Amino acid sequence: MLDKQLLSILVCPVSKGSLEYDREKQELVCHASGLAYPVRDGIPVMLESEARVIGCEEKAKKPGFASPAEPPSK
Repeated sequence: MLDKQLLSILVCPVSKGSLEYDREKQELVCHASGLAYPVRDGIPVMLESEARVIGCEEKAKKPGFASPAEPPSK
């Protein structure tokens, strides 16, 4: 489990965007940069070299995100 207070102050080191905790995958996801940072033993690994690029399906789960085939939502 990741501490909520820690999550509230962490930002993506690439985009400076907010992070969303994926408990199932043990990752911190940044939809702005399209990267997912691993959480190992409760410690976020906030290195771009350790991040995973998230796919279009995962990005589409974020409200307000439009896939390339869809027009942007208003």
